[in-house]
Amino acid sequence: MEPRDADRPDDPERYRPCEFPFQPAASPDRYLVWYGRIVAEKGLHLAIDAARLAGYPLRIAGPISDPDYYAAEILPRLGADVTHVGHLEHAALGALVGGASAFLCTPRWEEPFGLVVAEALASGTPVAAFARGAIPALLDESCGTLARADDVASLADAARRAVLLDRRACRLRAEAICDADVMIDRYEDLYEEMIQPTRHAARGRASDYPITLAGAA
Repeated sequence: MEPRDADRPDDPERYRPCEFPFQPAASPDRYLVWYGRIVAEKGLHLAIDAARLAGYPLRIAGPISDPDYYAAEILPRLGADVTHVGHLEHAALGALVGGASAFLCTPRWEEPFGLVVAEALASGTPVAAFARGAIPALLDESCGTLARADDVASLADAARRAVLLDRRACRLRAEAICDADVMIDRYEDLYEEMIQPTRHAARGRASDYPITLAGAA
C-alpha cells in the first residue's frame, strides 16, 4: 500500500521526536496505546485483536481518515477495554503515549520510517511492532519486540514481552538514532564520505596537467 500525504505530519514539533517528554514509569492503568491515522493500511483492527489476546486494555488516538474502515472494522471492536480517545493535540498525545506500558505499531505496508516509533521510544514506551519496512532497523532488543507481519498472535506475544523492557533504555535508543541533531550529523558524515572519492579523482586529474608559471625557465 502507498503512503498518503497525511502520513507526513504538519506539526513541526513532530519532526523532533526526542522532544516528546520522557516518562520513567508507565501509568498504573497498564494500558497499551496505538495512535495514528485510522485507515486500513495502519492495521488498527489487528492491534485491537492483539491487545485483547495479550490481556491488556488499548487506548487509541488519531483522526478517522477512512470512515468506512472505521465503521466496518473499528467501531464494532470498541468496548470497555478498547477506547478511542479522539485526535489529540501534541501535549495530550505525549502524555497518552508516555503513560502506556507499550505501543503497538501495525503497518500493513513497508513504511520507510516510523516516526511514531521514534516518538514512543523518546517517551520511554517500549514498542511491539510488525517487522516491516524500517522498523527492524529502529528497534533493538533493549527497546522493542518484533512480530510477524499481520499475525495477531505473534503481536500479542510481542506485546507481553515489550511491557517488560526498561523505559530508560527506550529513551536512550531514541536519543542515539532518532534525535534530529544526531540524524543531521550522520547525514553530513555520509555526504562527506560520498564526495571524498570525487575530490580525490579531481586532484588526480589536475596533477595530469601541471601548471607552468609564466616566465619560468
